[in-house]
Amino acid sequence: MDSSAFDQKINRNGTESLKWDRYKETDILPMWVADMDFKSPPRVIQSLVERAEHGVYGYTLPPLDLTAAIVQRMQQRYEWTIQPEWLVWLPGLVCGINAVCGSIGSPGDAVLSSIPIYPPFLSAPRNMDRQLQTFSMTKNRNRYEFDFDAMCDAISDKTRLFLHCHPHNPLGRAFDRKELTQTAQICIDHDLIICSDEIHCDLLLDSNRTHIPMASLSPEIADRTLTLMAPSKTFNLPGLGLSFAVISNPTLRKQFKQSIEGIVPHPNVFAYRGAMAAYEHGENWLRTLLTYLRINAQMVHNRINAMPGLSMTPVEATYLAWIDTRETGIKKPQAFFEQARVGLSDGMFFKGPGFVRLNFGCQRSRLKLALDRMQNALKHFE
Repeated sequence: MDSSAFDQKINRNGTESLKWDRYKETDILPMWVADMDFKSPPRVIQSLVERAEHGVYGYTLPPLDLTAAIVQRMQQRYEWTIQPEWLVWLPGLVCGINAVCGSIGSPGDAVLSSIPIYPPFLSAPRNMDRQLQTFSMTKNRNRYEFDFDAMCDAISDKTRLFLHCHPHNPLGRAFDRKELTQTAQICIDHDLIICSDEIHCDLLLDSNRTHIPMASLSPEIADRTLTLMAPSKTFNLPGLGLSFAVISNPTLRKQFKQSIEGIVPHPNVFAYRGAMAAYEHGENWLRTLLTYLRINAQMVHNRINAMPGLSMTPVEATYLAWIDTRETGIKKPQAFFEQARVGLSDGMFFKGPGFVRLNFGCQRSRLKLALDRMQNALKHFE
């Protein structure tokens, strides 16, 4: 596939886009919520059109071919052997995070998370009547790492669950085997269940890294891990609404299913069809996407670190840049850059005040314009 396809500008105005409608009828570039501005793989589009033309959109069972494709994918990409019965289908990852919080422990128990972190990690425990406990990631040279001493200090006798974001949103880390093993060992030592959000697992920008599912480390770790995945970030399908949990422990799987029964709807006919087409025919598109995103990531890294008062670490995975603005002295950086006509995510909502998150999953011309606007705004800041 020719990478120039990703240069094509897609007009998303008038499509009820969450990302774009925030700034409807303005000149602000939306670089915030994590969906990309690229068309999904051509075979996905074709498959959805063919299914739509059938004309009957009834209640739909999970296709057996999709289950088989996921089992095969886990084995081929990650050397992770899973069984079909371990899969639990979901209409989205956020409801999965909430369901995990509600299925582990009892009301009043505690859930642990690193910060900064994807905001649903912070809200889900409270939604499920759990306490939230946090510890801060630490910056070591030019990358963020777990502070394992802080992690252990944050655990109490009420802690039952650790929410793990892997690869990490918003820090862009792709954790290595040593980091994962040490994290898992702490959870074993303190008898914590692990919920591993691995939705960005296919978006590794550091070509020297491979994704290692937390549950693939050992049978002991798998026995206490619920893994959440989806094709949505990989193939830009978030609006279709399909995710899945991989849970090998039958007791945890039963608890999880009970927590969603009668509350969480099944994925719809187009969600299943789009996922199947993506997994079956989307690999060439994905390879081209990763090449495109790597160039975007390098552009963002170089430009941001050259701007006065801004800094960021290399993005190893995801299409999200976590930008430190604290040295500028700007009190409200998200509002400042929004005034400069660039719409970023406010780090405050990730428990990272003084930071902003930039989504570079867009056409390179639009990314360059956004960076130019940010640079120009900083030149005129007093």
